Amino acid sequence: MRTRPTRSQERILELLQSLNRPLSAQEMYVELRNHSQAMGLATVYRSLEALKLEGVVQVRKLANGESLYNLVQQDKHHLTCLQCGESISLGECPVHQLESQLQVSHHFKIYYHTLEFFGLCQGCQLAQ
Repeated sequence: MRTRPTRSQERILELLQSLNRPLSAQEMYVELRNHSQAMGLATVYRSLEALKLEGVVQVRKLANGESLYNLVQQDKHHLTCLQCGESISLGECPVHQLESQLQVSHHFKIYYHTLEFFGLCQGCQLAQ
């Protein structure tokens, strides 16, 4: 991070690190309240936005419009079912070479990337 994190940002980073799973802003708000570290929901959103712009937190938007936040650890790749919402994580990355080329050709520092395909899982296909 370029700038020193605020106290609110530090609390969010600690929460994300301790739970080690993606959380929505609302879930963070509730978790912080449950641990006597209450802050307003607007502060949670502002802190997440600042951390995202610093490249410390990444956001993933689900098919239902919900955003999940987690610490930047690795690139994420998913198959997401539009009917039931199941999300299948992919182990391989088909775009690492493209990422390297884009950084050089566009002089653009890439913190992370996401790759998500939307469709119907096998269970939802069989149910149709």
